[in-house]
Amino acid sequence: MAVGPMTAQAFFVLTALADGPRHGYGIVKEVADLSQDRVRLKIGGLYGVLDRLAVEGLIEPDREEAHDGRLRRYYRLTSEGRRALAEEAELRAASARVVRARLGPSGAEAAG
Repeated sequence: MAVGPMTAQAFFVLTALADGPRHGYGIVKEVADLSQDRVRLKIGGLYGVLDRLAVEGLIEPDREEAHDGRLRRYYRLTSEGRRALAEEAELRAASARVVRARLGPSGAEAAG
């Protein structure tokens, strides 16, 4: 179960896994693509995020495959991870609606 607010790294890792299992490098690349390079994970940092998400029950190992003499571990969302991601997406969307309403038409133009 998730504890505390979800970081951008965790949000995008879960999003990267939403359409199926991925291995570490695949997650790093997908997170960069999904976030339009706003979130860039290094492999060492990725495994810290993956470990925390696994402890929280949001992801789990899917399988291991040999690739060029090395094992690649794939991860997948759990049902709890899918629920937490959906809740976080709704929270972020609701927050964005509040900000857009506060900015009004002239505030949105000034930001762009």
